Amino acid sequence: MALKSIQYNQHTFDISYEIINPDAKVDIIILHGWGSNKTIMKNAFSPYMSAFRHIYIDLPGFGKSTCSVALKTPDVARIVELLMVHINASKSIVLGHSFGGKVATLLNPKVLILVASAGIYRTKSLKVQTKIALFKTLKVFGFAKLRSLFVADDAKSLSEPMYETFKNVVDEDFSHEFSSYDGKALLCWGKEDTATPLSSGEKINQLIKDSKLEVYDGDHFFFGKNSKDISEKVEKTFLQTLEH
Repeated sequence: MALKSIQYNQHTFDISYEIINPDAKVDIIILHGWGSNKTIMKNAFSPYMSAFRHIYIDLPGFGKSTCSVALKTPDVARIVELLMVHINASKSIVLGHSFGGKVATLLNPKVLILVASAGIYRTKSLKVQTKIALFKTLKVFGFAKLRSLFVADDAKSLSEPMYETFKNVVDEDFSHEFSSYDGKALLCWGKEDTATPLSSGEKINQLIKDSKLEVYDGDHFFFGKNSKDISEKVEKTFLQTLEH
């Protein structure tokens, strides 16, 4: 594991990363989802894709990386880009899970691997809308400390900067970003995913011109049991780009 201090918008972010297969000639950047860290991704994918130099990154505020200010997804992508400059990494292939999929898309790699990516807006249920309205009302009357009773499970243990970041990114609609991507994309999804349902993968598949959707048994973390097959498809997808 290594740590690099990145300066961005007059703030310092200590970004933790790890490189596997350091002598390989082609880089693959691997990004985790919200509330996760690089270790989960490394455990899944490091045994495979030996032809690539794997670069696993803790996104700002997660794992061993720091974050002291609220960010938006483009900010996170820019911080990752700055890290890549510091470690001389290329954007040949970027793999992103969930929130990391949105960051990966903004990096605009030659080959984009979206694993149960976030980015397709879903209308909130009436129950959730009611909770939000009630919290906003209580906040007006000075009851903001009751936040933990109302926020999503993904946000309950967050620091204030990360909670503000969560609010910035949770409901983003990346339809335009997906449709604007002009590289080659492989989409991998779990049939039983409730966080980013299969319908989101199908929608992204329609939006990205040169994309292929692969569906697996499993939930939002289906890739843990299917990493070998996903890795083989990543290698095949990259090889296809070399044929053109």
